[in-house]
Amino acid sequence: MSGMPSSVVVRDVGPRDGLQPEAPVAVEGRVRLIEALIVAGVTRIEAVAFVSPKAVPAMSGAAEVLAAVGRPEGVRLSALVPNVKGAELALAETVDELTVTISISETYNQRNVRMSTDESEVVIGSICSAAGAVPVDAVVSCAFGSPYEGEVAPADVGALVDRLRAVGCSAVTLADTTGMATPRRIDDVLAVTGVDVGLHLHDTRGTALVNAYAAMQAGVARFDTSVGGLGGSPFAHGATGNLATEELVAVLDDLGVRTGIDVEGLVAAAAVASELVGRPVPSRVAVAGPRSRLAAADH
Repeated sequence: MSGMPSSVVVRDVGPRDGLQPEAPVAVEGRVRLIEALIVAGVTRIEAVAFVSPKAVPAMSGAAEVLAAVGRPEGVRLSALVPNVKGAELALAETVDELTVTISISETYNQRNVRMSTDESEVVIGSICSAAGAVPVDAVVSCAFGSPYEGEVAPADVGALVDRLRAVGCSAVTLADTTGMATPRRIDDVLAVTGVDVGLHLHDTRGTALVNAYAAMQAGVARFDTSVGGLGGSPFAHGATGNLATEELVAVLDDLGVRTGIDVEGLVAAAAVASELVGRPVPSRVAVAGPRSRLAAADH
């Protein structure tokens, strides 16, 4: 396809972002999900969060999860950290990347991390200093619209991205936290930030996949997705799950865009996720299967 990257990096955030809003899943179950993703060929996984277990019970036992995961060569596990203390705990374990969050929306940032956006910038700079050679990816929440302030100016997103890189972030990911993005808005923001960013897309309004397609046509080649389409934010009313990993990979397979991930393996991992949360997952591909399965049945 004209304009499409030849390959795309997919980071599955299901074991962290997907499970965080759910009733706590035991360490063994979370390890099982991570290892199912690894079997499917996923090489970048946001596995855990080093946050207060009182504040986020679903993420307790982060160190135990990391210690228990069998990690083949080439697999990189990341940990979300909210502050320097969390970063130090993560760095004491075997993590390959730290992720941090900051919102372009002041109200969302206050509700999410109880700090202003300016204060979060300072904390992220300190985390980058503590991380040393370990890369830090800053995820910018509400980059395409805020449930509180409404429209977000692309220039403001671009300025924040520049400041995050200046304080030491090795990567920046733009998050459509409440599914407010459209292809036009994706283009507007990328025109300011450039395409050397990741996208973290939610499917609240059914636009995640078309937004990913628009971003790839612009040149973006890195995406956060969640197995089964799990996820959502407790600080944004109506926010639903992430773009399902298997839905993105199924489309990329048909487009000839390489990910190194087996979609049937993802469907199996989505079944594990469904079992762990005790209900069907939102992903359509997890239910119907990829079209390749039907094509193979015709022969």
